[in-house]
Amino acid sequence: MTGPTLRTVTRTSGANAALKDGTVVPDGLSLDVVEVPVLVHAFRRMVRGLEFDVSEMAVTTYLVAREHGVRFTALPVFLVRGFHHGAIQVLAGSGVTEVSQLAGARVGVNRGYTVTTGVWARSVLQAEHGLDLASVTWVLSGDEHVEAYRPPGNVVPAPDGRSLEDLLRSGDLAAVVGADLRAPDVVPLLEQPEEAAVRALRERGSYPVNHLVVVRDDVLEEHPDVAEQLFDAFTRAKQPYLQALRAGTVVDPTATDRTYARVLAETGADPLPYGIEPSRRVLTDLMDHAVTQGILRERVDVDRLFAPSTRHLVG
Repeated sequence: MTGPTLRTVTRTSGANAALKDGTVVPDGLSLDVVEVPVLVHAFRRMVRGLEFDVSEMAVTTYLVAREHGVRFTALPVFLVRGFHHGAIQVLAGSGVTEVSQLAGARVGVNRGYTVTTGVWARSVLQAEHGLDLASVTWVLSGDEHVEAYRPPGNVVPAPDGRSLEDLLRSGDLAAVVGADLRAPDVVPLLEQPEEAAVRALRERGSYPVNHLVVVRDDVLEEHPDVAEQLFDAFTRAKQPYLQALRAGTVVDPTATDRTYARVLAETGADPLPYGIEPSRRVLTDLMDHAVTQGILRERVDVDRLFAPSTRHLVG
């Protein structure tokens, strides 16, 4: 294989499995795939040390990193999408049953304030339920991937040695966001969250993007064709998975697989569209939420977020 060999990290999923197992071979380059068991650790390593040539990346982490000058650029390859109405959890029997009860309360956030799931979940609370996000004290269980970022004044760290579940059970938190607690007495705040998310999809086309792909700027500068070559490879790798989704033959489907199958059934369209145009609205919405929530200082034109040679591509 001629061309560069790119040190790459991406979590195995239906959409990229054919690329990782060698069924799909990129044209003009090769991938040296590094496995990082906890993907968010790879995000941090990429943001803070540019350890990889190519990396899967949480979209809000990318937006924040970009605003703070980190030298990588995204491709419009959206490897993960999902719904976040179920990400807001409360303790059953705590008396917290309405979104309005979170005003003036303390709400836990898994890891950092800029985590993409938290951004989308807070947008649901604000846009669909009228919660004034500034009225809530957001309590973080970790720090931010982008060290230079400074959160708003109503964002505070959790006490040392206290987990979000512990704080929720003790009554120090009214709810948690993005913690994915798996206890029978921890329940979604919103009633029938999956149906609420599908309703938002039907009525407003709301279908959040979570992860995309970034490439180090020096790699893009040295190898101008890499962005298009990677876009093509990820697009081809997705096709067998889409065929399985359409045929209902995905083996041992995960919750994510079932979400994509539901979106496919609702829309009749590819549940993982690549390219700017199919996702322009959702990306614009995400930037609006990020500015409103104090995550970004200013909005950016969507096209400027992506490598120029990929802005016209759809896959």
